[in-house]
Amino acid sequence: IFYLSIGSSVSSTGVASGGTLPPGLAEEEAEEIQVELTKVEDEIQTLRQVLVAKERHAAELKRRLGISPLSEIKQNFTKGWHEVQCSDAYLTASATFEEIGRSDAYKRTQETLSQAGHMTSAAFSSVGSAIRNQFGEMRALPYSNSGNSPSFKSFEDKVENMKYKVMGRSNGESDHSPTSNNAPF
Repeated sequence: IFYLSIGSSVSSTGVASGGTLPPGLAEEEAEEIQVELTKVEDEIQTLRQVLVAKERHAAELKRRLGISPLSEIKQNFTKGWHEVQCSDAYLTASATFEEIGRSDAYKRTQETLSQAGHMTSAAFSSVGSAIRNQFGEMRALPYSNSGNSPSFKSFEDKVENMKYKVMGRSNGESDHSPTSNNAPF
């Protein structure tokens, strides 16, 4: 192996100028190695140029066939996902998850979480109804002008709009509520 130190130059004979040959390496042998190194580097450069030309040609063929980069990505993703699904690790994990899904503990947990979700939904609905009733009572108070004030109406519009966004519209309501036009939510 021929070693050149950084910053040294190669003389016309191919030997590092200002340097000495590695031990056991004759000057003639060093020149042969230098010539071989130059040939290999030239071959590497040629192969790079050929590779670039082949890549351009492949891109042109794909373009003519109508294969876009996006469709190529999709195809690669589909192929990769198929390989994942066929892998031993995926099949083992899938079988394990199926066993877990059939277990009594999983079913009990699923039922409990479902009941908790229903209870939470009912609680939020009750809170919303209570707040709505309270605002209705505040608006109906004869001595209070708060139900007719612009700030109260603005607040009421915002709450209604939020309700529509969170809970959706019920069957009898139109898609355009009068409050949704100016509410920031």
